[in-house]
Amino acid sequence: MAPAVAQTSNPAGQNTVDRLTPANSTDGIVALVNENAILKSELVDAITQTQARARAAGEPIANSAQLQSEVLNALILRELQLSMVKRVGLSPDETEINQRLAQIAQSQGLNSISALQQRLDAARPGSYAALRAQLIEDAAIQELQQRQISRRVRISEQDIDAFLASPEAKRLNQSEYQTVHVRVPYIDDYSRLSAAQREEALKVAQDLRTRLLEPNVNVSEAVAASQGSYPIPIQGGDMGFHKAASLPTELSSKITNLDIGAVSEPLLTPEGIDIVKLADKKASDTMLIPQWHTRHILVKFDELQTDALAEQKINDLYEQLRNGADFAALASTYSDDPGSAGRGGDLDWVSEEDMVAPFEATMKNTAVGDYSAPFKTQFGWHILKVDGKRQQDVSEQYRRNMARQALYQRLAPQAQEDWLQELRAGAYIQVLG
Repeated sequence: MAPAVAQTSNPAGQNTVDRLTPANSTDGIVALVNENAILKSELVDAITQTQARARAAGEPIANSAQLQSEVLNALILRELQLSMVKRVGLSPDETEINQRLAQIAQSQGLNSISALQQRLDAARPGSYAALRAQLIEDAAIQELQQRQISRRVRISEQDIDAFLASPEAKRLNQSEYQTVHVRVPYIDDYSRLSAAQREEALKVAQDLRTRLLEPNVNVSEAVAASQGSYPIPIQGGDMGFHKAASLPTELSSKITNLDIGAVSEPLLTPEGIDIVKLADKKASDTMLIPQWHTRHILVKFDELQTDALAEQKINDLYEQLRNGADFAALASTYSDDPGSAGRGGDLDWVSEEDMVAPFEATMKNTAVGDYSAPFKTQFGWHILKVDGKRQQDVSEQYRRNMARQALYQRLAPQAQEDWLQELRAGAYIQVLG
């Protein structure tokens, strides 16, 4: 993709900067993006990381003028998106960032985020803060892209009907997939890995893939044999049967396209190298899921009402219930959930994963016709009541949701490209020679 930029020396976008290497780089501005600058050191770092990822994938690339132009264009796009993130005030969930850091720690054989911080800062002071900042930026950009793309991709019920009538829709059955998912973690953070360390991880992954291709392979024995002297434990194993909808999004398309017994090529991720085998598959004509007909009373805690006051209020309401008060009447009068209070706290039928974890756990442990003790979530203090439970066939809903996802994935790349072009077109960009 050629960068759509205003340039000071060459309108074609070629050779606008000297060929940069760590040896000849001195910091200076290589591009202006609206009111912000991209430094030469940032470009050198990005080129180095791009080359490292290419080597790890077995496709080394030279430091050419074309590579520099492509990497600079990527930095420009990132800067434009980060500026928009600040304008719209996007702030990623801290829990999500901590989960990502915990995954990185685990991939390096560490049992906590604090251990990861100690290792990174011992190797290079400030590394942990830089990693966390990058993860926050990446998550914010991803959320921004999802918002922008969803506004541009319009999928009608007629589009879904047409897709379901196509041969491609045959894969949207309710099949269950038995998968073997293993990961060869990197020895260190990806950006600091040497070429030899990347090649070592890839060699272990390729050896494991070869072993997994054997019919009736014992997965544990294959993992143990491939582990050898590799210093970080290989993760994963036989994951059992899963519906396609419950498979990890980034792996579902690969798994559903595998034949039984087939193994994917090694998949490079920021944490390690993944290998997936489709061990078995079984079809099902129906997809039954449990659902609970649930009501709740919510008492929020915020700047107007402290946690302690909210807890006191919910305990008072709980005591009224114990003394025979009507649940729906209390919810209508006292619940801080505007969406359900007017219906006596009625949330209708709730499926697994519809609600936050503490709510779901309490709901599952409450008998039909009974109400729970007060419990807390990030939204406030709750009491819930279960009016009924059923097994619901959601096969058709599942197929339509999967069809919508398939159409979205087909249309999203072009929508993203159109949006990025609009973003570039509306910005002041100057590449300095």
